Amino acid sequence: MFIDRARVFVKAGDGGDGMSSFRREKYVPNGGPSGGDGGKGADVIFKADKNINTLVDFRYKRQFKAPAGGNGESSNKHGRGSEPLIIPVPLGTVIKEEETGKVFCDLVNDGDTFVIAKGGRGGRGNARFQTSANRAPTFAEKGEPGEEFWLQLELKVLADVGLLGYPSVGKSSILRKVSKAQPEVAAYHFTTLTPVLGVVTISGDRSFVLADIPGLIEGASEGVGLGHNFLRHVERTNILIHVLDVSGMEGRDPKVDFDAINEELRKYSEKLANKKQIVALNKIDMVFDDTTIPDNKKYFEDKGYEVFLINALSGEGLPELMERAYYYVENYEPEPEATDDTVVYEAKQDVEFVITRGDDAAFYITGKRIERLVAMTNLSDDQSLRRFQRIWRFMELDAKLKEKGCKDGDEVVIGDQRFTFQE
Repeated sequence: MFIDRARVFVKAGDGGDGMSSFRREKYVPNGGPSGGDGGKGADVIFKADKNINTLVDFRYKRQFKAPAGGNGESSNKHGRGSEPLIIPVPLGTVIKEEETGKVFCDLVNDGDTFVIAKGGRGGRGNARFQTSANRAPTFAEKGEPGEEFWLQLELKVLADVGLLGYPSVGKSSILRKVSKAQPEVAAYHFTTLTPVLGVVTISGDRSFVLADIPGLIEGASEGVGLGHNFLRHVERTNILIHVLDVSGMEGRDPKVDFDAINEELRKYSEKLANKKQIVALNKIDMVFDDTTIPDNKKYFEDKGYEVFLINALSGEGLPELMERAYYYVENYEPEPEATDDTVVYEAKQDVEFVITRGDDAAFYITGKRIERLVAMTNLSDDQSLRRFQRIWRFMELDAKLKEKGCKDGDEVVIGDQRFTFQE
């Protein structure tokens, strides 16, 4: 089953909690605090794997949660850090943030990795808070929560050469003839629904990957038919073989088809429209008018395209076509980059905090630093709570809340915690 889109949830491991303990050993007076730090939570990493061809595995498992770090222990023993959770994906996988559509990464080469969610750091044990003013701290930090995201995975087929054309023009038959791939073919009007890859061997070690891409129809750039599912896979190919039915047996005009498909490519992306194309006039054995083939051949040559006359069933003309395609693959130069609407992910600068008024009339304080502080504070411990209050005053949160209209008894929300404001 070929799956080229998936929606998944990833969560990195939370950091382990710090330990609050005191050293109690015979002959060791005034042992002092000895709580160790928690271990780091596991990162979530995507890794490109050439042995995977589809995103079908993500249809059955959509949530990936990395293990948390170990908790700190007494005698200054730190918790164990967790090993990263590695998620293999096919080559050519684009990973986007679902909410914003921003691109995190594009994994093209075998072994490429990207840390998509970072594990939380471990909480500090009470030994780390010992000072000259506080010789016996009783509090420790909780572990920092790991990052979490809903993601969209998109697979764009990686092939050197793509077969482009309307349904039933013979693309699948060409792939079956020149490689060991076995795409479905039929004696009736039929179109491939998912990309099929085959390796074409010219001679010796000369080979390239050929893709039979789903048939394109008019209106695809607006989502008609397979629409963007088709066009997404064309993006990865370096060279396109534009297959046309020159026989006219189904009432199609190859010139009209050629112009219509190129217009769809142009509407979708200028980069696609500028790709190198070779024209293959198929089904020449079914042409009975002596002027049809010369007229069509001249039409495309006048436009600057190389034209090959082929019969996909018998194999006539295919060796010459594949040889020429290999030449262009070997001498391929990337097209000039065209501007598009793809937004590449950029890490946001840490804003100390932002105060907003929610629909429930509560005041919401958001910001990485303050949210992390709340998540890592044990609010049931008196010393931890006093430390939190000192940091609260240092950040002047009371004054900032008053500026926003916060009054006695109003609710203040930070992360998962809700507080009642009191002057």
